Amino acid sequence: MTDLRLILISIILFFSAGAAVAVTAGDKAPEFSRVDMLDGQRHNLADYAGKVVYVDFWASWCGPCRQSLPSLEALYKELGERGFAVLAINVDAYGQDASSFLKAYPVTYPVLRDPDNSLPAAFGVKGMPTAFLLDKKGMVHRVHEGFRPGDAERLRKEVLALLAEES
Repeated sequence: MTDLRLILISIILFFSAGAAVAVTAGDKAPEFSRVDMLDGQRHNLADYAGKVVYVDFWASWCGPCRQSLPSLEALYKELGERGFAVLAINVDAYGQDASSFLKAYPVTYPVLRDPDNSLPAAFGVKGMPTAFLLDKKGMVHRVHEGFRPGDAERLRKEVLALLAEES
């Protein structure tokens, strides 16, 4: 009986530890630095302090990403000069898949490659697309999973509210 209890406790601790890894609203976003696959520049999350940032995990095989990337591009073009930034993190195994996708769905915001795929684990990403809306202090305001009709307008309202807040 004692061995069974130890096994059950181990299982509970294992799943609890995995759940604790997921970044949720109110958490500080994990720091990262990656290279932009569009222009080769390195982007550090810390460089975006004082801005509202949308960290968007996406993949070329993700159906909803065909709507989310163009919607984010429109929002970025509208609000970028007011302090809104998008950091898209591609998780494709092959960079060419991402490049082909971006030819069909071009964006002007940074698209970062994560060659070792460590960032989805650091953020606790479970599916594509998953995004983290960060306030000006780098705190996670909201985690957004998937992309459905109406999400772009809801995101726009949230971004405007965060932009209006004092730093």
